[in-house]
Amino acid sequence: MTRILAAIGAFCLMVYLSRMPKSKLRKKVEEQRAHNQEVDVKTPHTPLESPRWLAPTMVAAFLIGLFWIVVFYVSQTVYPVPGIGAWNMIIGFSFIGVGFSLATKWR
Repeated sequence: MTRILAAIGAFCLMVYLSRMPKSKLRKKVEEQRAHNQEVDVKTPHTPLESPRWLAPTMVAAFLIGLFWIVVFYVSQTVYPVPGIGAWNMIIGFSFIGVGFSLATKWR
């Protein structure tokens, strides 16, 4: 009886030690699937659009700045605001700068 139990024990030990280990690729695939299930990435379903007011405001800022600078040169540095001199150029370029900053948000 003890020989039979020893043989069964040796057989079980041999089967236990001879098991094939899981491949590393299979482990990586299982880990990737588990990670993908944990991470829930929310993507927008609709394409992003700029507000309706953005394009007209951008174009208006460009045109106001251009008009301001043209009036400054045509009036021989007297208008659009008399008395501030070359600061009229800074005002015109500021309008153009606002137009460019709005252009970066346009989609």
